[in-house]
Amino acid sequence: MSQRYVIHLPVVASDLSAAQRLARVIGRWMLVLPMADPGETTVSEEDQQFLRHRVFCDLRLPGGRRCLLRDGHDGPCARRLRR
Repeated sequence: MSQRYVIHLPVVASDLSAAQRLARVIGRWMLVLPMADPGETTVSEEDQQFLRHRVFCDLRLPGGRRCLLRDGHDGPCARRLRR
């Protein structure tokens, strides 16, 4: 068994897209913490926590770092938001 633990931090949002936006903001902010892996961030309905929706793209970039764009984004992966 691994000695890795996951922190579940409940945050309330009005709908799925609002929850995903808020999770992306929190995930990007967490990049300042070396132990955080925001690429694995998911959101779920309060009563259906087994059904999770990815927040960030699942792909890894050269060098092993994760893409920081939303899940299902158009175009190439990136470490920075497009303007």
